[in-house]
Amino acid sequence: IEEDGTTTTTAGEPVARLVTDGAPLTGIPFDDPATGERPALAVKIDNHPRARPQFALNEADAVYEVLVEGGITRFIALFHQSDADYLGPNRSGRVTDSKIVASLAGAPFQISGAQGWVKSIYERDGINAVYDFGTTTFRNDDRPKPHNLITSTPAIREYADERGWPDEGPGNLFAYGEPSPTDGEATFIEVAFSDVPPSTWAWDGTEYLRFNGSVPHEWTDTEGNVGQVTADVLVTMKMRKYIERNPSGSGTALPTMDTLGSGEALVFHSGQVTAGTWEREAIEDPFLLTTADGVELVMPPGRVWISLVPENETITWE
Repeated sequence: IEEDGTTTTTAGEPVARLVTDGAPLTGIPFDDPATGERPALAVKIDNHPRARPQFALNEADAVYEVLVEGGITRFIALFHQSDADYLGPNRSGRVTDSKIVASLAGAPFQISGAQGWVKSIYERDGINAVYDFGTTTFRNDDRPKPHNLITSTPAIREYADERGWPDEGPGNLFAYGEPSPTDGEATFIEVAFSDVPPSTWAWDGTEYLRFNGSVPHEWTDTEGNVGQVTADVLVTMKMRKYIERNPSGSGTALPTMDTLGSGEALVFHSGQVTAGTWEREAIEDPFLLTTADGVELVMPPGRVWISLVPENETITWE
């Protein structure tokens, strides 16, 4: 990146991650630059049908969608510039979560719990896990357990501060700026994680609207307002799914995504698609996306939704 802010690239050579003046998770200009130095937060969000509509899912800066057992997905909602006083339902952690959160500079990770052997993985990977101690969480009695655990990002931040956890902002999630050339139109996208109905997105001319199969995916708030979950940019990455087990043989085996190495990537924005490749050498690294020419793939600033898709499943668009 030159002194005037321009980026010089040579075909076939990856460039350094693009630096922007915007927030690191979205590239959107800061509302308050002071928040740029505070930590990101990661919160596990339930996606069982009984958990919908979720509270404040639409407030997240970025969301990871990850397969869990039973063929359904759960979300890891990332908050950095944004906050949510009433967020959930919060659910338990899985092995793949550690591979994602480890790249966020010590970000607190709020979960309802985890199997003991999974907690050991979090400790090994240096994850600052926040469990359901009743300090950052409470129950919504209007919903059935276990789909009613609510949390709050201010409460999580207070908990982290009391423990002296790292107080630094995350690095850029992706490269944001003038977008890379696109490869064609994509106004309707289906992302299959398993044999359950796919995650579906429809471009409305401004943003992507999310559906569970053909059913609009809604969010709500404590005032009873309801809206459809949306995103500005969609990132899909295909990778190997495998089953991870407790070395002792006890507990439940879990589907896990192999987030290291490389694989196919697609970036959708503005009703268009760009095909590329994802690369990653260590779980502490961000994902590097490159175009077919081997240069870093740049996307426009916006709220981003990242799907980790088993390599044997399909992603279709039109």
